[in-house]
Amino acid sequence: MNKAALALAVFTSCVGLASGQAITEAVDITDAQIKEVLKFAPPAVDQQLRVVDIGKLQLAVGIIHRGPTAPAGGAGRAGAAAGAGRAANAPAPVRCGLAEAPAGAAMSPPGMIAHDFETETYIITSGGGTLVTGGQIVNGNRSGPDSEVTKVLNGISCSGRSAGKIVTRKVSIGDVIIIPANVPHGWTDITDHVDYLSVRPDPEKVLEKNYTNPHMKK
Repeated sequence: MNKAALALAVFTSCVGLASGQAITEAVDITDAQIKEVLKFAPPAVDQQLRVVDIGKLQLAVGIIHRGPTAPAGGAGRAGAAAGAGRAANAPAPVRCGLAEAPAGAAMSPPGMIAHDFETETYIITSGGGTLVTGGQIVNGNRSGPDSEVTKVLNGISCSGRSAGKIVTRKVSIGDVIIIPANVPHGWTDITDHVDYLSVRPDPEKVLEKNYTNPHMKK
């Protein structure tokens, strides 16, 4: 069994035992299947591999590919302009997070996201970059109930820049990072690419039940 399949089997068993749900069969995701899905990234950057219903919660595993990013120097201080423009006929976004950043608070780079219920465990499989976490989303956009982010990937989420205690860390192959629910996170300083597995417990069962990526070959 490859490392990805072994990690999923062990994690699934541990979560199932903690929830009181007896696990009678391991779920495998092979290295070959992951590589097949990665062929479609980009344009599909964040791709769910499997969503497994294990009783009191679901467990999802995704593979994410991110290409080069701008340097972290784009991060500023509170008071910088936030948010992007939208088309005149587009519906108004549902706002989330803080109405405005506290005066003088450190600001993250753009492109942060926080998930209401889903903790994520990142397992870096290729490349590397700077992972940015922390603070609170400011004047963010909440994912709609029928959006792909909500139904297939991460559940209900809030996206935008964050303000407050911002933490940056260089990550590379083999590193594991646990990002609790409601903690904003994003990337910068990716010089070439970073690929990583994301293990996502889904306690609210908002993700599509028993989803399997259509590009996974048996």
